Amino acid sequence: MYVVTGATGSLGRLVVEGLLAKVPADRVAAVARDASKAADLAARGVEVRVADYDDPASLDGAFGAGDRVLFVSGSEAGRRVPQHRAVVAATREAGVALLAYTSVLGGPAADFELAREHQVTEQAILDSGLPYVFLRNGWYHEVYTGNLGPVLAHGAVVASAGEGRVASAARADYAAAAVAVLTGDGHENTAYELSGDVAWSFTEYAAELSRQTGREIVYSDVPAGTHREILLGAGVPAPFADILVDVDAAIARGLLATVTGDLAKLIGRPTTPIADGIAAALKP
Repeated sequence: MYVVTGATGSLGRLVVEGLLAKVPADRVAAVARDASKAADLAARGVEVRVADYDDPASLDGAFGAGDRVLFVSGSEAGRRVPQHRAVVAATREAGVALLAYTSVLGGPAADFELAREHQVTEQAILDSGLPYVFLRNGWYHEVYTGNLGPVLAHGAVVASAGEGRVASAARADYAAAAVAVLTGDGHENTAYELSGDVAWSFTEYAAELSRQTGREIVYSDVPAGTHREILLGAGVPAPFADILVDVDAAIARGLLATVTGDLAKLIGRPTTPIADGIAAALKP
């Protein structure tokens, strides 16, 4: 079976759809916390397995011997180490054939806070002895294009990343890479550094927004402290605001500008340009 955890999330659903385009539905299993959110998948013949990263006992039946598993990392920063260790333990106990994990670009070399839990998880997977693939995903276009309302309202892209660059790609690109690894051969015990084909600056991003909207959008590069206050004022919880500011500092240091070509090789085509990501987000 091809098993996808977090199957009702944004990335997980794309992976399930990609699998369904390549293999029969009865060979796909979707792991989700809420069966009702996966009811549409069940109706199409996908096996739905209910499990929660926070409930290790529920994970006992989520995996089977010989499964090829995409382990989508949890979304709750600060809680992921125990969650992820529980998943790794369950997959090891089940004897899965492959455990592919969505990690972070740079892996052990990433020195920003958001990477720490991924690094701990990678080590837990190595310690498990399971055949693995580390899908070290870079940034998604959607991190920036997913909420353009405030940018368009204020005519500014606000960040504290200086002239740092981001080699982002579309979420669908990363999903396609996961499908390629799950259904392909020869990927075992490999770490892929996945990123877009072109690294862009926030100045270039603002200019592309201006071109596509016909409005003047500028890049407002602010100090880290100011950036944090702006985020807090917009209602972002303090712990998440700290993470976002820390990520921008990493961008300024060049840590998310890495272009390896791994993503394009896995999906067999160029990655989606940021301009296309913007265009998709601007569609009515």
